[in-house]
Amino acid sequence: MLEFMVHAAREESGQSPTLVLLHGRGSDMHDLHQLGPLLPPTWTLVTPRAPHAGMPWGYGPGWAWYRYVAGDRVVDETLGTSLAELEAFVGSLPEILDVPPGPLVLGGFSQGGTSATAYALTHPGKVGLVLNLSGFLVDSPLVPVTPDAAAGTDFFWGHGEADRAIPFALAEKGRGSLEDIGAALTVFDHPGGHTITREELDAAVQWITERTGVSPRE
Repeated sequence: MLEFMVHAAREESGQSPTLVLLHGRGSDMHDLHQLGPLLPPTWTLVTPRAPHAGMPWGYGPGWAWYRYVAGDRVVDETLGTSLAELEAFVGSLPEILDVPPGPLVLGGFSQGGTSATAYALTHPGKVGLVLNLSGFLVDSPLVPVTPDAAAGTDFFWGHGEADRAIPFALAEKGRGSLEDIGAALTVFDHPGGHTITREELDAAVQWITERTGVSPRE
């Protein structure tokens, strides 16, 4: 089981979204946990820790979802391990939260956004809403990029036009691939770098609200 943190809803509502957000390379579960206070008070945030230690791969003392190669390529075996761990983790959410989770949103930043997108495409229909914040669409035989793989999933892809860690050109390539298979895709560009801006987060919250049909105050 992946280690994790939970930022519980500050106001009770059984129908409000449960966000599972995956951190970026070399970070840990504490990173995106900090977004909890910025989310609507009825939402629950769960932040798991990636399974791979980053130090052996030169990623510092944190953790990673996969070993990066170049461009949009990764070491397949490392990504496969994380996707299997995520499958078990998502399945355990009712036990983790001790209540049935509300509408599930899976997302993340950088490696986390890439992994969330890969999970959705390898588990069609399992997750209805996916946030890819400053990630890319991995080029791997493990990840099918087909109409069937994307059916039933809506994607939100935010990216900085000045991103030097994951260049904006990779976002455009990945978005184009999703559009080519007819995926439901919403994009949000900002002039910044490799970061989540407040405007981007607010746009993502609004996007989730519109698709779940649940007001942030319900």
